[in-house]
Amino acid sequence: MTIHACVLRTGKTVVRRLAVLLVAALILSGCTEQRLFAVRAVAAGIPSLAPFFEEDGSLGKDRKGLAPQEAHSGLQQGNTPGLYGGTRDQQVCDIERLKDFLTDPENRQKAREWARIVGITPDRIEEYLDDLTPVLLRHDTLVKNHDYKKGKAVPYDSLLEAGVAVLVNDQGLPAVKCSCGNPLKSFDKDPQKISVKFEDGNKKWAGYEKSAVVTVKPAPQPLKRIALLDVDDPDTAIDRPVGTSGEQDSTFDATREHEVPAVVGMTFDRAGQELARLGLAVAYEGDELPPGDAAVTGSTPGAGTPLAFGEAVTLSVDADADGTPGPTSPTESDEPKSPSDGPRSPSDRSTSPSDKGTGSAPGKGTPSGKESEPGGGTSAGTGSTTPGGATPSETRSTPGGGTASSPAGTTPTVTESTPVEEPPPPPASSTSAPTVTSTPPTADPTSADPTSADPPSTGPTSMEPTLSEPASKPVASGPAPSGGSGTGEADQGPA
Repeated sequence: MTIHACVLRTGKTVVRRLAVLLVAALILSGCTEQRLFAVRAVAAGIPSLAPFFEEDGSLGKDRKGLAPQEAHSGLQQGNTPGLYGGTRDQQVCDIERLKDFLTDPENRQKAREWARIVGITPDRIEEYLDDLTPVLLRHDTLVKNHDYKKGKAVPYDSLLEAGVAVLVNDQGLPAVKCSCGNPLKSFDKDPQKISVKFEDGNKKWAGYEKSAVVTVKPAPQPLKRIALLDVDDPDTAIDRPVGTSGEQDSTFDATREHEVPAVVGMTFDRAGQELARLGLAVAYEGDELPPGDAAVTGSTPGAGTPLAFGEAVTLSVDADADGTPGPTSPTESDEPKSPSDGPRSPSDRSTSPSDKGTGSAPGKGTPSGKESEPGGGTSAGTGSTTPGGATPSETRSTPGGGTASSPAGTTPTVTESTPVEEPPPPPASSTSAPTVTSTPPTADPTSADPTSADPPSTGPTSMEPTLSEPASKPVASGPAPSGGSGTGEADQGPA
């Protein structure tokens, strides 16, 4: 009897221990699920509750109904061709009005907080805004947003819907939300551990997919031009010089294909520049981008494969090996050339530059008299790159220039994320093609649309934007001004 009783007691003890372990496992599992970052959804055209600038439509306009595009990967660098969209007919951001508002003595406290978030002194606000470039998001994008409440800027993580108008800096990072003037910083949390909340009138939009959210990382080198896809005409790309609002835009053919260059042996950053120069995007299979000096060991698709503007090339790297910069043409920094085969011909046809663009009209903004609630503003720096994968057939030349998943049933806690300061984007190099700038390469004479039959002028207006870094301006029929090759600002590629 004694032995039997001992066995029973031992059995009960084991059962109790197993029960305790099971409960502990459940508790730990619940805690893990709760370690999610709450992210507020910000839909296009929906006013923020606590903005820096009252959203009355006078400061900026989003493009409603712009379907989110499928991203090549959750992490995108700011110099990715076609990362952002543009339009030649709609003014998306009135920068002059924002300047007037933030420099008005009545808004001194707002200006101080705005400048503090951006990382500048209040007296540099105008200069800072002059270096930003208006664009439209083409992907649902994670950012660190800021409300204005009780005299203070209050940070919060937000997901901006595709179609939201933002100002980006010279690293291609969203910096200001156009419609409300809210400063933006980089999202600094794990995009795979977020819980998106659709509240305050921001209903879940059509096309939203947790797995398709994008986080933007800084371009390897400062950009001179940004290559945008025309949201009104997907077959056309726009080359927009950084710090301009559309008045100096050039256009090129987004359907023209370019062969994937041989990038094996180059550094990851250098390979990205070469691809961007041709208007091609970089994809990488990993939760984080590899070091910029990691050696590229392969690409998919391989060298010689024709791809159109904005299409992606997946790179494989050896993080323990340093890559070589790769061959550089001596003329790279002197003369931007078209990514198409051979040098530009004077017979290239070009269209006249668009005079529309998103220029801002001066005027004072209407400060919001209430304590602002959650707003979706973004602060952008001056870093635009010219997306380019295709050689523009016609250009309006102008001077100068992770997957986030929202686990259901959990209430993530919102924590303030600190803006990520990223290194400036690396210059894009051009071989026989245009400079590594974010601007699209000039097209061959045969690539020009028949609509612009007049011979190009000797000025820059006749050239298509080049994709190499050095060139900050479109190439004309004559040689383009020299720019630093491999150093200095980079352009995204054919816009």
